[in-house]
Amino acid sequence: MQDPSIGPLANQATSSFTEHLQRSRPELLPFNQTLPAGAAPAAPHATTIVAMTYAGGVLMAGDRRATMGNVIASRHIEKVFPADQYSVLGIAGTAGLAIDITRLFQVELEHYEKIEGTLLSLVGKANRLGAMIRGNLPMAMQGMAVIPLFAGFDHGSATGRLFSYDLTGGRYEEYEHHSVGSGSVFARGALKKLWRPNLSEDEAVAVAVESLYDAADDDSATGGPDPVRQLWPVVYAVNRAGHRRIPERELAAISAAIVESRAIAGREA
Repeated sequence: MQDPSIGPLANQATSSFTEHLQRSRPELLPFNQTLPAGAAPAAPHATTIVAMTYAGGVLMAGDRRATMGNVIASRHIEKVFPADQYSVLGIAGTAGLAIDITRLFQVELEHYEKIEGTLLSLVGKANRLGAMIRGNLPMAMQGMAVIPLFAGFDHGSATGRLFSYDLTGGRYEEYEHHSVGSGSVFARGALKKLWRPNLSEDEAVAVAVESLYDAADDDSATGGPDPVRQLWPVVYAVNRAGHRRIPERELAAISAAIVESRAIAGREA
């Protein structure tokens, strides 16, 4: 028997978990929360994310720093997550809200697969994420913005695809590389110089780490590689085999090579 307290539509099956919550328990959605006075300036913010295509897939990387005004709120935050087996999501903006939206998106994709018995297409995933960002617009207008990057591999395609978003949930496909967050201007400058078509996966990882290194050099909200604390960017590659997190030992070696090359260039200048 249908529970009359949750309305006539709530028990109807839907492939969208977000839609299900909107019908039955809208207060559980992260963007339906009441914003306390003064919450936006006090909320930690996450930056910077870079992403690019490479031969046979896509790669996404994020630094580990979250800031709250001029204070480092965390040096260990992770900003890049697997959305499902064949896609990854990077977040910039209000950290706590962004992580909640990421978790909801992960459940959204899992719920769709269980209801429909198949994976949602990559464009379908990108559209659903855009709808979530659009739902957060009232909070974004109060300073609690979330700006994601989304990338993945669609079967039937020879390469990965990359999507960026605006505050209204507008979706834009990026065909080479992109970056978001406070350090994105500096990261994008590095990407323009270092990226080229048909990079190997190893080359793409090195480009991503170096672009984050350049962003950290000019943006105080972006954390660079930290050999003292053994903190490295979070980097995911996605190809026909699915997503893979790049091991920290590889990132440590790449970071050391970048620091050494900069030191040599400085001595020769």
